[in-house]
Amino acid sequence: MSKKLETLWYTRCPVPTGLGIALQKGWLEESFKAQGTVIKSLRESNDKAVRESHFDHTLENSVRHGGNIPAIWARSAGRETRLLGLSWSDETQRILSLPESGIRNVNDLKGRRIGLPKWENVQIDFSRAQAIRGLENALKTEGLTVDDVEIVDLAIGAGHSDEPAQRVAGTQLFGGGRSGGHNTELVALIRGEVDAIFLKGAHAAQAASQFGLVTVIDTGVHPDPLIRANNGTPRTLTVDLNLIDNYFDSAVLIVENVLRAQEWASAHPDETRRFLARETNASEYWVTAAYGENAHQRLDTNLSEQNIKGLQDFTDFLYRWKFLPNPVDVNQWIDVRPFDAASLKAKAA
Repeated sequence: MSKKLETLWYTRCPVPTGLGIALQKGWLEESFKAQGTVIKSLRESNDKAVRESHFDHTLENSVRHGGNIPAIWARSAGRETRLLGLSWSDETQRILSLPESGIRNVNDLKGRRIGLPKWENVQIDFSRAQAIRGLENALKTEGLTVDDVEIVDLAIGAGHSDEPAQRVAGTQLFGGGRSGGHNTELVALIRGEVDAIFLKGAHAAQAASQFGLVTVIDTGVHPDPLIRANNGTPRTLTVDLNLIDNYFDSAVLIVENVLRAQEWASAHPDETRRFLARETNASEYWVTAAYGENAHQRLDTNLSEQNIKGLQDFTDFLYRWKFLPNPVDVNQWIDVRPFDAASLKAKAA
């Protein structure tokens, strides 16, 4: 039995995760309250350094479930974190163009201007990294490389954590202009400043429909999982080392809640869709368009060989493109003990 944890800080990205479902259901708060622990949202903190831990994982006794780039970068930069699980929820990943551009397929991208976001005041520019990954993988399907297109940098001056997240009716919005950050690429495309952009998730599906954009390719539905591997595939469930070493039971309890959420979701498709709409700040329609009609069955968190292989491939990509200061060995990052303990308890229940 580990000692009592007074406060657990949590954070998740605005994407489908088991942790997000557990939070919306009130299970995380309820289970930790039973052991005398208060849970707090670090994204809603008034302290910018606390909010920034969503990206650099510096806050002790914290858990993060979401896009993998910040978690990988924190590990690469020397943060003492541990990877407890991976969830692979495929999502739409689109290269988009205007109808009048004449771009209809990947080969048409050759020599054209591709707009990429460039966040100038952030520790890790995950938006740029995921866009380059989507572009590179799209081009790879036709034997092309990023050298075959013209990159246009689209500067964004805001930071990721400039303001606390806003909570409205169970929905959270990032501060610091992040809620409109993706629109930088979209505006540039509509203005004709670039010929194509990369967008993913519910925002991509909605933008394509609203503005009549051409989906040149959707790598999110490609049969090769390594082509689909990106910031959201797979998503990382991580905690800091202090939590593992000193509050092991709490680490197990986190995994228990995530496993409980995925089991509940698989049996409740309509309610899950509504919860995911809150998580992504989108309608249920666009959640379905982005994550599929079986989104409720895509929340499984585990340490499968495919998940690990996909994350390692993406990690190697990040290092090759110089988004990471040091390489990361995913297997050395994993601590299987909390997941194994939670799985045993679930089977015994």
